Amino acid sequence: MTKRFSLTIVSVFSILAAIFATMIGWTPIANAQSYVKPADLKSGDLIRGQSFSSVYYFGKDEMRYVFPNDKTYFTWYSNFDNVKWLTDADLATIQIGGNATYKPGVKMIKINSDPKVYAVGGGGTLRHVSTEAIAIALYGNNWNKMIDDVPDGFFPNYKISGALESAGSFSVNAEKNEAKDIDTDKGIKVPVVVTITDNAYTPSSITVSAGQAVKFINKGSAKHTASSEDGSWGTGTMQAGASFIKYFKKAGSFPFHCTNHSSMTGMITVQ
Repeated sequence: MTKRFSLTIVSVFSILAAIFATMIGWTPIANAQSYVKPADLKSGDLIRGQSFSSVYYFGKDEMRYVFPNDKTYFTWYSNFDNVKWLTDADLATIQIGGNATYKPGVKMIKINSDPKVYAVGGGGTLRHVSTEAIAIALYGNNWNKMIDDVPDGFFPNYKISGALESAGSFSVNAEKNEAKDIDTDKGIKVPVVVTITDNAYTPSSITVSAGQAVKFINKGSAKHTASSEDGSWGTGTMQAGASFIKYFKKAGSFPFHCTNHSSMTGMITVQ
């Protein structure tokens, strides 16, 4: 039987999306033989769980990224043929890294409370299309059919930049071509790994670039944490085999320790 998939807006929108999926005939079907394990995933995979029809992008940082709605999804993909199924328990072990934004160049967007229309550039950058002539030059005479409304709650996922004063300052094709995938568009990178054993962090001191992710993996038999000295961040208690990913976006030195084993300490330097 052919598998069909649907998307939901996470949490509060799940019920509405399920009703929508039923109306248009997307039926989530899977069997035990079709499930994959998190260790078998690679960056760029599309994934979902058993009980809910939300589809996620699996990034280079080993986190999952949410498609806020079906319109966002279909700027990147034309179907659900390559979605991989995980058990709900396995899906829950993969942290959510954030929301995907529209693929650059594909559509313009707006919100109900703002009459401005924006072209979408790389990394969710928005450029106000200041005149109808510019809109026609970029998207043709049917430009007004190339606009999607984005829910106000998801508008903060985007960054507003300077307005387009001429069509020559924005290339639809170049924006599409440069955004090869969501990893590229969001600047997602492979995380630096810190392994936790029952008596140490390995390595105990690392240097990363601002905006880099660090993945803590508990390979010991006991419960451990990686907790900042000032209490500003922490992995929480990690069972054996658990992992936690954190982005360090600002330069500085960040000492950390295990709250369960005071002799275990480490340092992250962000440049």
